[in-house]
Amino acid sequence: MKIQSEIVRLQEELEARRIEASSGGGMVRAVMNGHGELVELKIDPQVVNPQEVEMLQDLILAAVSEAKRRTQEMVREEMSKIVPAGLMGKIPGLIT
Repeated sequence: MKIQSEIVRLQEELEARRIEASSGGGMVRAVMNGHGELVELKIDPQVVNPQEVEMLQDLILAAVSEAKRRTQEMVREEMSKIVPAGLMGKIPGLIT
């Protein structure tokens, strides 16, 4: 089935894709692959302050959450090029 082979191809491509998001004006940067796995987390040493651990936690959460949102958006966009609109929510295991 053409759709199935296209989905397999896309899944392989997603492994190599990188989606980045940052918070705190770039002080915290999160990078995910197209499968939504966190593959890199960079924290500027200037933002590491033992007195403000909660702020650092918030910055990390914000960057990771935004990277996840962008990843899901990219996957939905790519899948919509392959899967007919009526089937998007009906294929098990398909991120939509």
